Amino acid sequence: GWPLTVIMTPDKTPFFAGTYFPKKSRFGRIGMVELSQRIQHLWTTQREAVLQSAKEVAAGLRQLPQDSPGQAPGKELLENAYQQLSQRFDQKRGGFGQAPKFPTPHNMLFLLRHWKRTGDGKALEMVENTLQAMRLGGIYDHVGFGFHRYSTDAKWLVPHFEKMLYDQAMLAMAYVEVYQATRKEEYGKTAREILTYVLRDMTDPTGGFYSAEDADSEGQEGKFYLWTTDQIRQVLEPKEAELVIHVFGVDSSGNFEDEASGRRSGANILLLKKPLTLIASELKISEGELANRLEKARQKLFASREKRIHPHKDDKILTDWNGLMIAALSKASQVFGQPEYSQAAQKSADFILNTVRGPGGRLLHRYRDGDSALPANVDDYAFLIWGLIDLYEATFEVRYLNHALELNDQLLARFWDKKSGGLYFTAEDGEALLLRRKEIYDGAIPSGNSAAALNFLRLARLTGRTDLEQKTEQIGRTFSGNIRQLASAHTLFLSALDFGIGPSYEVVITGNPKGDDTKIMLRDLRGAFLPNKVVLFRPSGTGSSEIAAIAPYARHQESIQGKATAYVCQAYNCTLPTTDSTKMLERLGAKQP
Repeated sequence: GWPLTVIMTPDKTPFFAGTYFPKKSRFGRIGMVELSQRIQHLWTTQREAVLQSAKEVAAGLRQLPQDSPGQAPGKELLENAYQQLSQRFDQKRGGFGQAPKFPTPHNMLFLLRHWKRTGDGKALEMVENTLQAMRLGGIYDHVGFGFHRYSTDAKWLVPHFEKMLYDQAMLAMAYVEVYQATRKEEYGKTAREILTYVLRDMTDPTGGFYSAEDADSEGQEGKFYLWTTDQIRQVLEPKEAELVIHVFGVDSSGNFEDEASGRRSGANILLLKKPLTLIASELKISEGELANRLEKARQKLFASREKRIHPHKDDKILTDWNGLMIAALSKASQVFGQPEYSQAAQKSADFILNTVRGPGGRLLHRYRDGDSALPANVDDYAFLIWGLIDLYEATFEVRYLNHALELNDQLLARFWDKKSGGLYFTAEDGEALLLRRKEIYDGAIPSGNSAAALNFLRLARLTGRTDLEQKTEQIGRTFSGNIRQLASAHTLFLSALDFGIGPSYEVVITGNPKGDDTKIMLRDLRGAFLPNKVVLFRPSGTGSSEIAAIAPYARHQESIQGKATAYVCQAYNCTLPTTDSTKMLERLGAKQP
């Protein structure tokens, strides 16, 4: 939990911990002022007892099992996780469980893969219902775009207004993938709006992406995002104002309650109670006309809101969260055919690779105001490698694949548990800690071990290095008990497992990178929902040696008669080459929406 308070002895041994202490005691809960006074009294009068307690706490922590080794997870866990998510699914309002509701986009990625594998329409239905409900609700910023942190209620109405970079990245991936799976423009539009917000408001001139925007401004949570009917009428023409008030459920008494008093102050969170299709039908206008009128009004509201006092922006540039954003932009660039996304991803990647490094080129965790600092953790490596793999597939610049392989080797050398398997959170030569932890739980963001498990498989298939596939299997064995205990809490790892079980594919495209036939073949390949594949590009002519050095199995795959040619392979065994995109997609088992 956060904020977390830990009280330690001078030699850094903890003896007390707790979360969410108010400043002063209230409602029977001790406050920080009184707590610190009690701690001071205990330290002065009962120091030996405190030190003994600290020793016992430390001993207890060291005895906590980190691993739960067992049989390598199999296909049955994919079904178990699906059933668990189905049982928790809120059929009426989307999402899983009750309030508070978190986006947890890696659940969506897993469910889409389950749908792809089994054809079970309920899995796709859960994804669509959830992503639609979130996009309609108050958790989405309908004026400036992007998602808030989570919903405090079960209806996605009242958010915690903080905006996190990692949520934007993971949600953009989810909306891009469900767009691929369904070809419904509402999902593509939402993905592009998320990226618009990030590129407009969360991007540093260096190319790196900022971490977060606070929930508060002027001492009040959500004030920047709330609207009264009078404020809307002051900004918009009368007809525009009435349309916005009607469409976004704005009420003169407000739909937002003051946290302290519970009273409504007339302030409103904008939300859509119905999809635009239904609203347009009620208003007897086309959906296109309604969308155009709302967009003109939105731009005016946005311009007015920009004059308000903004929430504080956390302008740290974190390596791990930038890695996720690089992956999201790279995926969107491929699916939407918008090179500005991959260009933004390249700028961030180049900045991290060139600047957020320490002595000897070692990866660091954060950058701010010209200062790069803190040793990188497993998430930094795993998420950046993830982004670099996607960036290679978006640009086919081999240097990004080389960087991914180099960082992956460093990850294994510095973080891999050579005795039990799995990756520690900190490097072997990092700060001496009370306990060197390993994480597999996919919570608000996926764990480094889960992301690495998927990276290992993708890099193995891109390069032919089967030793990396074995690392993924070892992660599964190391954490087998944890995963079996609650499969649905490990959905990114299960996406890696889904990839490993297969069918999965290596696709080698050869041809002229500037040729129209090559661009069309890549467009068709990228448009299909084929999550369990990797793509190599082998350019015709002299440029082919660079990728062949990394992926020897692609050395002899030539284009046919100078045309763009696809080789579809499984475990490096390739079918006959084809210059026909339709045949390529058939061999890949592409499922059409």
